Amino acid sequence: MKKTIALLMTLMLVTATAAGCGSGSSGAPAAADTGVTAQTEAGEAGKTGGSGQEGTTAESGAPIADGMYQADFNTDSSMFHVNETKDGKGILIVSDGKMTIHVVMPSKNTVNLFCGTAEDAQKEGAELLEPLTEEVTYSDGTSEEVNTFDIPVPYLDKEFDVALVGTKGKWYDHKVIVSNPVPLDEVIPGDSPEAASGEAAADGKKTEDGAAATPASEEDLRAAKAVADKIDAIYVQQWTEETDQMCMDAKEAWDALTDEQKVLVEGEFADPDYFGSDTGDASEDDPLNGNDIGEKELLVVSFGTSFNNSRAADIGGIEKALQEAYPDWSVRRAFTAQIILNHVLARDGEKIDNVEQALERAAANGVKQLVIQPTHLMHGAEYDELAKTVEDFSSMFESVKIAEPLLGKVGADAAEINADKEAVAKAVTEAAVAEAGYDSLDAAKEDGTAFVLLGHGTSHTAKVTYDQMQAQMEQLGYENVFIGTVEGEPEDTACEAVIEKVKAAGYTKVVLRPLMVVAGDHANNDMAGEEEDSWLNMFKSAGFEKVDTQIAGMGSIPAVQKIYVEHAGVAVK
Repeated sequence: MKKTIALLMTLMLVTATAAGCGSGSSGAPAAADTGVTAQTEAGEAGKTGGSGQEGTTAESGAPIADGMYQADFNTDSSMFHVNETKDGKGILIVSDGKMTIHVVMPSKNTVNLFCGTAEDAQKEGAELLEPLTEEVTYSDGTSEEVNTFDIPVPYLDKEFDVALVGTKGKWYDHKVIVSNPVPLDEVIPGDSPEAASGEAAADGKKTEDGAAATPASEEDLRAAKAVADKIDAIYVQQWTEETDQMCMDAKEAWDALTDEQKVLVEGEFADPDYFGSDTGDASEDDPLNGNDIGEKELLVVSFGTSFNNSRAADIGGIEKALQEAYPDWSVRRAFTAQIILNHVLARDGEKIDNVEQALERAAANGVKQLVIQPTHLMHGAEYDELAKTVEDFSSMFESVKIAEPLLGKVGADAAEINADKEAVAKAVTEAAVAEAGYDSLDAAKEDGTAFVLLGHGTSHTAKVTYDQMQAQMEQLGYENVFIGTVEGEPEDTACEAVIEKVKAAGYTKVVLRPLMVVAGDHANNDMAGEEEDSWLNMFKSAGFEKVDTQIAGMGSIPAVQKIYVEHAGVAVK
């Protein structure tokens, strides 16, 4: 969470006069020019804070000294949490004995917050917290503008009330705990106190049997930091003429590290898994970046994935089906996520074109008829951006057509469905049921098993598509199939909301499976990962008798490939 000093000083100025959040039921905010006196749980100022730093005097009111800290921001609900890029943390500002935490939300769906209860938030004269905005970039390379809030903190390590209202106008009560403040000057250099000081790397490592390991040397720390810097430098969405060489340099530097040094690699985005994770054999994948295209090209555009097995099976499966269906057309590939392209090139040496490079390649090869088949799920932000890019290159070809994404037209409301959505619903449900070992969906229902299909989610207006897919399941009579999203967009697809639906329906067993073309980072980590907030662990914590996961993208399902073939066929004709 690297922040500039200028930004942090701005935050301090903005939040220094914020109204206070109390834990009482009245919810009445203090006047903006007086704030609240921050307290410890025991109500005593001047004690040591969560960071172990010396507290201020009783007159200052705060349990820690004035300044800026990174702090944990925990709530009672998965529907109210900080953006995934912030690792569950916010920036705590302490000024004149008053504490305020700056938190970045997952989207713009939270319209206002209130220091108190939902009931009091709706009373006349209630002073609501207004949002600001900030652009965040996710691990998969996408960026979006989201809301941020500056929330007054009455005390550390103890619950207090914060209510929120979303775009639908309904208020929700929540409990918040702010804890573990760490001075920000220790965090900024490397996103964690360990990376900043090197102390944890030198003193805190343990061997597998729990014994203390040999402290890392200054040489090891410097070598690891140099590689982390190289990884951070290529973790960007903008391609330049130096990018490819920078990718090669990062890999060369990584390979030169010892095993002991590799585990010390830590940066803004860098970690040992960047080069160290085994996601399959990259040689099994065909990047489809060859020349000798001919006059007719079918360009398959995907967001992309650095998971080699999934790239070959899901994206490669669609590409092969299209080439088989249209042998007179040359199938080529492009990815929209430059961060992923850089990762694959650096780690595996596999060069895949971005959209601009693929279009330039097509023009250089004399392509006259160009059909672009996106593997995107819907007409969302990625599809819109693709259309804009293609328009800039359209004059280079005699004809350019962009085919429909997997689920076809978005439609006006949640009830509007189409043949594409029906076909996808049937295909993915059939695959999930078969992999789970049931003869039919009804047999799974009788056994108390529900299937939760997990999409990405989006703040784009196309998010209604997820509600349409739920409506499609219901129309097909698939009562034990539920739609969720990683981002909780729409709100009723958030993990906690889906858990409540599944419980209310009486199911005791759950199978989680991606409603995504590719089983990449979201499927492996957000859905099935070891982290406490993965869907797998949240469903387990909710008390379900059994929770299984299926790591499989829809791109490898023949019936789904057929839909892409049909969409491309309309454009080809």
